[in-house]
Amino acid sequence: MRIALVGQPNCGKSTIFNQVAGYRSIASNFPGTTVTYTMSDVRFGSRVFELIDLPGIYSLTPVDEAEKEARRFILRTGADLYINVVDASLLSRSLEFTIELMELEIPMILCLNMMDEAMEKGIIIDVNKLSQVLGVPVVATIAKSGKGIKELFETALKAIEDGVRASPFSFCGAIERAISELERRVRDINIVGKLPARFLTIRLIEQDEEIAPLVYRYSPDLKPQVDELREGLVKEYNLSPEEVIASQRHALAFSIFEQVAKVKRVRETFREKLDSVMLNPFIGYPLLVIALYLFFVSVFKLGALIEEPLLEIFDSLYGYVEPLFKGDSLSAYMFKGLYDGFTGGLAIVLPYLVPFLIGLAFLEDVGYLPRIAFLMDAIMHKIGLHGKAIIPLMLGYGCNVPGVMAVRVLESSRDRLIASILTVLVPCAARMSIIMGLVGFYLGGSWVFFIYALNLFIIALLGWGFSKLLPGYCEGLIMEVPPYRFPTIRGIIAKMWLRLREFIVIAWPLLLAGSVILSLLSYYGLEAKINAFLRFLTYSLGLPLEVGVTLIFGILRKELSLLMLKQALGGDLKLLLPSQMLVFTIFVVFYFPCISTLGALVKEVGWKRSLLIVIFTIFLAFILASLVRAISLLFLA
Repeated sequence: MRIALVGQPNCGKSTIFNQVAGYRSIASNFPGTTVTYTMSDVRFGSRVFELIDLPGIYSLTPVDEAEKEARRFILRTGADLYINVVDASLLSRSLEFTIELMELEIPMILCLNMMDEAMEKGIIIDVNKLSQVLGVPVVATIAKSGKGIKELFETALKAIEDGVRASPFSFCGAIERAISELERRVRDINIVGKLPARFLTIRLIEQDEEIAPLVYRYSPDLKPQVDELREGLVKEYNLSPEEVIASQRHALAFSIFEQVAKVKRVRETFREKLDSVMLNPFIGYPLLVIALYLFFVSVFKLGALIEEPLLEIFDSLYGYVEPLFKGDSLSAYMFKGLYDGFTGGLAIVLPYLVPFLIGLAFLEDVGYLPRIAFLMDAIMHKIGLHGKAIIPLMLGYGCNVPGVMAVRVLESSRDRLIASILTVLVPCAARMSIIMGLVGFYLGGSWVFFIYALNLFIIALLGWGFSKLLPGYCEGLIMEVPPYRFPTIRGIIAKMWLRLREFIVIAWPLLLAGSVILSLLSYYGLEAKINAFLRFLTYSLGLPLEVGVTLIFGILRKELSLLMLKQALGGDLKLLLPSQMLVFTIFVVFYFPCISTLGALVKEVGWKRSLLIVIFTIFLAFILASLVRAISLLFLA
């Protein structure tokens, strides 16, 4: 059996998915987190079914790639049952999509999620009455605490057994007469059965860009009749048929809400008052700078506090183990490589990565990221994008891969291309480990701030430049700003672990393998040849000859560059001059995105554009590193 979770963005689908499937999907308190569907086999009692978490979708007339992916699944792939998850605190708005979904006459039940927030707003919902009006089972849940989840899936499995299906609502007036008249003709078309005749009829009247040409292919003589009906509706309502149908769904949704819900007057909550400060045009920006500054300083301080004693422990431990191997033997080289790879990941990467991921999860779950998008909207317009583009950029600080994938939330291909280029320049958690572990640890926090400030300046400058090279209409920001929510410790730890697991399962083995390979290259004398080949680059940047080979490993994973650098320098990073540390870090931060990010880029923007982005980032990294070298020589030895 296949059960799909479908609903508008930020209604709690991913939270429900994680409650029963284990933490496999990033669930955050801002829309646009889920941009592709996630699947997992779930055992519920003696039953096993496949659960799918679809991207958020406001309407079956999609406006971005994430919504298109959800619609493709619903119309083409399909499921044995759909759980339509709605935000109970926004019930009247959420029901508009429910009504549209019911036009497909699919097997479905309704999940009334976030009941606690509805109660806070003074909204009291009669669940049984709502079920009677919709004609499908309705289950109330509070997904973040797991309340109602068991009942939800018990109801889902029973609905499959009972063959529960949704029935569409009727509209009123001339629009319903037009649908009824056209539906009789549509019923004779071959594709009816795969999709209901009424649904196809409504889509024809709405001039659906995908479905209308498909229907006309089977029945070309239908188009003149549809055009005639549309003209009649325009004369009747003085509006386009799409607007008429949308207004009818809106009226139906509000009517249902009035039948099943009562709203009590409540006092303004602390969370609502907080936004008057956090989103204030005069106070909001200083608070944003302070919040981000405290975030990165906390990560740096905590990481440095852990890194130094760990390095001392492992250095002293190696002194006890090293005599067991002959200094110039192959086994000694391989052991040294394994030891450096393991201890480097544990002592250099994890001390910064773990607090960074915890802090990022907190900012996501508390609901601050959408507020950052709101505050940044005016600034983003200056560089040719709107505030919604801040979502892939913010996700990029965790990992560039989901950041690049999140460009799907942007409507135009131009915006997606520009956002993709800018997102790969965002220093992800891997590059953050290099910034903190090398520059922060040896040069201090002020130089870390310089790197991040430079990065933001370059991103803004390039965004402005590309918006001029690729002119286009910059749309206004329409984005849901969810309420502040108190993150759960379980949710933060689970999200941190989901992201950290990628490092442990994928990156750390690469660190070990890369470290061993570097040792073998050194043993067989190949390291010197590679370094000689890259001498033109290292010499131009004023870096030691040994640094060349480490930059190649950074293509696989950015953390590899730092660990390979430590190994290439004989385990002592202090052999680098302060200016060389800074130049090396700048180059690694800006050059070639890792292989995983390249794969995501190819999927989103194609091979040609991805190749141009790679070439551009290498050129950019060289220019910036050269400039920083010249500047740093004035301030650093």
